[in-house]
Order: sequence, then structure tokens, then C-alpha cells
Amino acid sequence: MIGRLNHVAIVVPDLGAAAAVYRDTLGANVSAPLDLPLHGVTTVFIELPNTKIELLHPLGEGSPVAPFLEKNPSGGMHHVCYEVDDIHAARDRLMAEGARVLGDGEPKPGAHDKPVLFLHPKDFCGTLVELEQV
Repeated sequence: MIGRLNHVAIVVPDLGAAAAVYRDTLGANVSAPLDLPLHGVTTVFIELPNTKIELLHPLGEGSPVAPFLEKNPSGGMHHVCYEVDDIHAARDRLMAEGARVLGDGEPKPGAHDKPVLFLHPKDFCGTLVELEQV
């Protein structure tokens, strides 16, 4: 059902400094910051030959990554994102297997304007999983 790894997301306390580490120290191609008010984050993507790293920073008061940053002031890995061909079919199959979809269960547009869903970390070895339809 799942396809390739789309990205690994890392919450960071300073988006500019984190982007500079990847760009200046590691020589990676770094995108411009993109505010995603629907998800409460500002994101930067690091392009790698085989996948991406997504840097996340809280956007606004109700950001869902703010509590993560409070518990982990230096930041850290937040979630992994896997590609799926049909997000509704994937959601329905996972829910039938007992997996919990976060939020209202309906896909929302992600950073690439493609539908995304998040799955409860307790159902996936302690890891928050994002699914993105490609």
C-alpha cells in the first residue's frame, strides 16, 4: 500500500539557522520558507537525491508542533511521510485494520497541495506517520 518515503520532518527552534546548516554546511538545495496556516507551521524542504527533509517551525499560537518544541527545545524528528496512490483507499484500509487517523479523518492539502493525512504514532511503533497522495 505505501510507496516511497516522501520526507522525514524535523521540528526546529530556528528555521533560518536550520536551513543554513543544510544549505551552507551540508551543501543541500534548500527551498524558501512556506507558511502553511491550515497546518500551523512554516516549512522548508531540503531536496536530496532520494527523498526530502522537511524542517518545521510553529506558525501562530495554535501550532500543533509548538508542544513538541516545548518538550524538545533543541527540536527533533517529528514524523515520516509515505506516498500512497489513493489516500482515501489507504485511509479506509488502515481504519479497517484498527489504525487511528488524526483530526477529522479527511485529507487536507499539504505543502505540495496534495492531500495528506496523519496516523496516530501509537499505532505505528511510536512514530507519527503522514500519508501523501501522489
